[in-house]
Amino acid sequence: FDATPLFPERIAYTVPYKLSPAEAQLYKAVTDYVREEFNRAEALQNDKRAGTVGFALTILQRRLASSPEAIYQSLRRRRERLESRLRELELLQRGAQLTTAIAPVGPVLDEEDVQDLEDAPDNEVEDAEEQILDQATAARTIAELKAEIGTLTKLEELALAVRKSGADTKWRELASLFGEIFTPAALAEHIAETTPPYGKGGIAKPSASARQKLVVFTEHRDTLDDLVMRLTQHLGRDDAVITIHGGTKREDRKKAKEKFEQNERCVFLIATDAAGEGVNLHKNAHLLINYDLPWNPNRIEQRFGRVHRIGQPNTCFMWSLVAEDTREGD
Repeated sequence: FDATPLFPERIAYTVPYKLSPAEAQLYKAVTDYVREEFNRAEALQNDKRAGTVGFALTILQRRLASSPEAIYQSLRRRRERLESRLRELELLQRGAQLTTAIAPVGPVLDEEDVQDLEDAPDNEVEDAEEQILDQATAARTIAELKAEIGTLTKLEELALAVRKSGADTKWRELASLFGEIFTPAALAEHIAETTPPYGKGGIAKPSASARQKLVVFTEHRDTLDDLVMRLTQHLGRDDAVITIHGGTKREDRKKAKEKFEQNERCVFLIATDAAGEGVNLHKNAHLLINYDLPWNPNRIEQRFGRVHRIGQPNTCFMWSLVAEDTREGD
């Protein structure tokens, strides 16, 4: 009514980076596997089973883009579950209880089921994704299942080598962003300032400041755990980081939000999309990083809406880390 803007300005940046040679090799190998399994799934001539396998492979592709930790853990769990399935099938075969065809195991989804998962609560999505990713396979015989396990074993070894090498380009990009956002002393000691971090002039990149609080979104719990470990090591203290994910209970979610808002030394909130709705952070935060870009663009808007809300006094900034020459980059 008084002509004051309800919303502050909002600025979004894309932060492109190139995968290291080892990361690029892993990316190509997993993408080839995903493509081959998609083709096998389509050849099944069973829409529900093909859709379920396709969904599992899409999850794998997204985790490949998330972090070396996420793809390594996903490949390891999938290989272990398929090996367990293989042992069961071989036992049945010895007891002459198995026909040549392998029946699907776990949830079976059609296109409508997949769409419903997009709108489901984050913890339900996490549980469903784990079950489907670990169990859905296009293998029709024991021989095909053994061949797929062999491929997964090689991919897991590649992912482990990348993980052990420390060649995590995305993490280095994130760490370099901290230098643009914080003053040198800010990460060690979160110092309150007496002056606001921004002037009232033209909109530019945020000035380095000691009083910023930063929200980092990732899609995957493995990546979240890895970021917590890296950040606490980077800072030399663990009271600077708080998390919210699908397994965070409602009461704990409320406590995490309060700590992030009220504790001067708590600088980072690392969250999955469990914090993408219903958790409003605009009172104390106006900076957000997408460590992973969700494939549903609406989720990006939901994330930015955690800080860009009525009552936010500052210009809001968002950075999205994107690997070039990948499906995510496209």
